Amino acid sequence: MNLNIETITHDDFYEVKVGGELDVYTVPELEEVLVPMRQEGTHDVHVNLANVSYMDSTGLGLFVGTLKALNQNDKNLYILGVSERIGRLFDITGLKDLMHVNEGTEVE
Repeated sequence: MNLNIETITHDDFYEVKVGGELDVYTVPELEEVLVPMRQEGTHDVHVNLANVSYMDSTGLGLFVGTLKALNQNDKNLYILGVSERIGRLFDITGLKDLMHVNEGTEVE
């Protein structure tokens, strides 16, 4: 499976655009991008999933770890561009109440 990842550094946040399938096979690719961002802890992180066609619990786990690390530095994780299907994963697991999850591609 292929995963497309594009990163853009803004003044006060990192933007990570993801495309493809986010599963046990591809999550390590995204993790390589997110780990340095969360370790640095100087910027919020906006992950745009508008072009993600599938995500499993491995992706959710990566986002939970990223959220915890960012929160230690008073930074936030925003999950944007969430489809109805992927949004249900966040709803069912209760993570939508813990994270900033938005169907739109901009932070509200």
